[in-house]
Amino acid sequence: MTGMIGTKTTTTSRSSTSHNQTHAAADCSGFFLSVIERTIEETFICIKDWHEPIANTEGVAEREEGFWVTKRLTEPEQRAISRLVIEVGQRLLQHGAESKLVSDVSIRLGRALGLDSVELSLSASSLVVTTLSHGHCITTARRSPDRGINMKVVTDIQRTVILAEKGFLDALAVRKRLSRIKPFRYPPWLVVGMIGLSCAAFSRLAGGDAVVFALTFVASATGMRVRQLIAHRHFNPFLTFAVTAMVTTLLSSTGTIMGWGNEPFLIMASSVLMLVPGYPFINAVSDMMKGFVDMGIARWTMASLLTLATAMGIVGAMNLVDAWGWL
Repeated sequence: MTGMIGTKTTTTSRSSTSHNQTHAAADCSGFFLSVIERTIEETFICIKDWHEPIANTEGVAEREEGFWVTKRLTEPEQRAISRLVIEVGQRLLQHGAESKLVSDVSIRLGRALGLDSVELSLSASSLVVTTLSHGHCITTARRSPDRGINMKVVTDIQRTVILAEKGFLDALAVRKRLSRIKPFRYPPWLVVGMIGLSCAAFSRLAGGDAVVFALTFVASATGMRVRQLIAHRHFNPFLTFAVTAMVTTLLSSTGTIMGWGNEPFLIMASSVLMLVPGYPFINAVSDMMKGFVDMGIARWTMASLLTLATAMGIVGAMNLVDAWGWL
């Protein structure tokens, strides 16, 4: 009897293990199938764009024996490609790409579409592009107002340029794909919640208790919502940062005034961390390290002014309530 029970238990455990392995294999196969389906879909889109008829393909670059051979472009063709090149550079610059990436991607697109050379000059709010094709130069300039950091736009443009380099896209297909690239925006309520959690997590890591965590969440989430509402109305970014910092500090100073939590000053210190302009500072250092000193200085100045506006808002709120918290 004992032997039979032991045999039955062993058989049951083996079947359970086999069942778990089957589920794991099914999950893995489902993941790989989804990846394959996505790859096939992208391939069909590329092939569809590649085979779209175009008015004149005489100027498109051809691949021959491992290098690009450019055909003679007419002036309208060169002008159209120049517009594509500067549009790519403009959108990359608007959505937070570093200067080296803006320059490299724009030049690669121009060479892939048949230009002999592409030269770029970047500034904080504009860019100038000069294209050369068989001795004929075209220079064009565009303003580049800030559209907010959006890495989806940057990566989609890079993918489009890679497809053009591989020969899957011509100038008209590139134009169509660029027109389909739209910035991805998270829902405002999700951004508010995640900002509140991240600032509250910093207060917790610094040694705050549950009360400090909760008050930091409320103050930072409210401040982020205020920032969204002001930015939606296109106010000056310095005013946006200053007002957001003041509102957030006024709310978080409640804990310091009332003495809530084990370390009330952490509420005031952690709730304004969402206003640290980390990405502009990183881009500024990257630009200066890679030879784009003018752009780096311009971005560093912008980030420093945002920091100054934030500090003014914080100090102004502390003066109003006479609660200096972490200062």
